[in-house]
Amino acid sequence: MPSLVKDTLSHHLAHVAALTPDETAFTFVDYGKDPQGASTSLTWKQLDDRVGATADGLRCAGAVGRRVAIVAPQGLEYIVGFLGAARAGAIAVPVFTPSLPGHKEKLSAVLQDASPALVWTVEELRQSLTGSFAPNDSPTGCRVITERDLRKAVKQSSAEFEDPKPTDLAYLQYTSGSTRVPSGVEITHSNVCTNARQALEAYDIRRGRNCTVGWLPLYHDMGLVLAVALPIIGHLPSVLMDPLAFIQQPGRWLRLLTRYPGAITAAPNFAYDYAVQRVGEEERAGLSLGSVSAMVNGSEPIAARTLERFQAAFSHAGMQRRIMRPSYGLAEATVFVCASHAGEEPTVTSFDRKALGQGCARVVEVAEAADQQAAVDLVACGRPTGQEIAVVDPTTCRRREEGQIGEIWLRGPNVGRGYWRRPDQSGTTFGAVLVDDGSGSWLRTGDLGVWHDKQLYVTGRLKDLVIVDGTNHYPHDIEETVQNAHPAVRRHRLAAFAAPTVDGERLVVVAEHGRELDPGRLVQDEVARAVRAAVATGHGLAVHDFVLVPPGSVPHTTSGKVARSACRDRYLAGEWTVRPHV
Repeated sequence: MPSLVKDTLSHHLAHVAALTPDETAFTFVDYGKDPQGASTSLTWKQLDDRVGATADGLRCAGAVGRRVAIVAPQGLEYIVGFLGAARAGAIAVPVFTPSLPGHKEKLSAVLQDASPALVWTVEELRQSLTGSFAPNDSPTGCRVITERDLRKAVKQSSAEFEDPKPTDLAYLQYTSGSTRVPSGVEITHSNVCTNARQALEAYDIRRGRNCTVGWLPLYHDMGLVLAVALPIIGHLPSVLMDPLAFIQQPGRWLRLLTRYPGAITAAPNFAYDYAVQRVGEEERAGLSLGSVSAMVNGSEPIAARTLERFQAAFSHAGMQRRIMRPSYGLAEATVFVCASHAGEEPTVTSFDRKALGQGCARVVEVAEAADQQAAVDLVACGRPTGQEIAVVDPTTCRRREEGQIGEIWLRGPNVGRGYWRRPDQSGTTFGAVLVDDGSGSWLRTGDLGVWHDKQLYVTGRLKDLVIVDGTNHYPHDIEETVQNAHPAVRRHRLAAFAAPTVDGERLVVVAEHGRELDPGRLVQDEVARAVRAAVATGHGLAVHDFVLVPPGSVPHTTSGKVARSACRDRYLAGEWTVRPHV
């Protein structure tokens, strides 16, 4: 265990750079410059030198103790800016560029909330960023700066500064906004260093044997910890690519996993389905996934069918079931909470659908031969590492027994301090107290789960539950049924939610149709009938309204999750007024 005095990203980076200065640290594979991928790397010493120069410049620019927004494309420069702000004693705010489609309003909201003193970017974006933020989009006095500016600032100053402490804030991790207005989670140096060690232990990652490979955006909690913090704490090489390069050709991700033995990677559930759909037989033949150490599946509900499809599609490439590691985490806990057991295949359990709908009633496991329409397959997320989980009745705040559904509560040294400038929300979320446990505060996650056979199963979001006639229905379960009901429905581009009617809450489904579809009235009616039949048969639930919308209509968060609450708001506001009356 490192000294608490030195448990900061800055200290660990300097330590690794001193031990192995010429060893490759970070590699960015740029498919924008070269369709085959142009690799650029930094050694540990090169990284440490650039981070040190950036930190010195930021200090001289007055950033100590203030927020510095990191607004840059995916790449090595983003890492330098983030680590430089952390070393300077500033509070980094990792965000995305204004070019991310459909999210400019969120970027403005984040900047307003964080009120950064500086916006750190790259030279090619300086002019566009300087002119892109109107007074209402950017806090007063916010300056756009680059590495070049900071080098000049250092030459003009001889001031000395103290290194950050483990208890100091390292960054604000803004939530994806799938269920509420984005909030900045306060993450300390100690939080992120601790969480990286927890993940290293959970996934059995070792120096000399493993590396990280990924495409997740660096402004996202999982991408930031996996691609930046974990390699520094574990002294591992890190290989990354741009998320857009993955979306364009998901086979690029798998080819990098083939090229770098011992890789650990992570992606949300939809990415594994996407790879199955878009990577053809010819491309699969050139892959070799047998040396992959772990493929983390997390960030959104994990579908048992996705595990099966991915295994079937890439088994000839050496894919082994034990490589897939179903996991659970959230930004408020830095990111990582628990994972399936190392060296074991994922556990999939069939539960009685009716029992799952009875709130905090006990779950009932059903045999494989039972009626599958009456069963729900859930994937276990294992047990936590270095932290505690309690499944709690959200109303009475009492711990639930094994086999009973409740809200997931967490406690551990990786849990953030609270929400930036939101004391009331922080107190409610981060300061929860169990009635039957007086030993400190807990984090209320808002997620529902159940302990079964000593493993955690995440069943859904408390706020996303579709409650009709007193029965709970999980939206991701309904969405899985809908996207399999008719080929015209785009996978992972739909939302199920409850809407008020004169007869109480009723189910509404909004789904995008495929780009190749001509959504005429007859086609819409056909899709609607198929969806209604599938939901009625699979869930015993009537669809009050089914809306088939054009591609790109269903809102998503910056991390790729369906923003159900935003979709519900648009529906209730009447944005989708032209739809089939079925």
